[in-house]
Amino acid sequence: MVSRLDLTRWCSTLTGFAVAFALTGCVERRYTIRTDPPGALVIVNNEEIGRTPVSKSFNFYGDRDITLMKDGFQTQRLIQPIKAPWYDNVITEFFSENVVPVTIRDERDFTYKLAPATLTPINELTARGQSLRNQAKSIPAPRRGGILGFFGF
Repeated sequence: MVSRLDLTRWCSTLTGFAVAFALTGCVERRYTIRTDPPGALVIVNNEEIGRTPVSKSFNFYGDRDITLMKDGFQTQRLIQPIKAPWYDNVITEFFSENVVPVTIRDERDFTYKLAPATLTPINELTARGQSLRNQAKSIPAPRRGGILGFFGF
């Protein structure tokens, strides 16, 4: 038969574990992309995420391939690094994700200025087109070595 003291200890231990489990925290990661002027379409790592200003949650740090597009402005493609904070490394990540009893928020804000689109003069476009046409008409130089040259002989 279980004594009343054993039952009290068991219940208090179970309550302590429940409270400890409920108080564990987590890390929320989020970045916001803004442009001047706003309203540019944002594509991050080949995934369309919306028009600026736009925010997205993420799980992993590292580089993001960002493309910004807006009518009347030059399309801008860039690599944006997102570095991990001091508390999110191999040694401390377990504690910041599971043990710390509060939610840690890591919010990043990136702002980009869009350049107005420039029109290329018609003369320049036709000259480039003509040079490409002439290049396509010319016969390419023969490969050296024939089929054996392909294999490095």
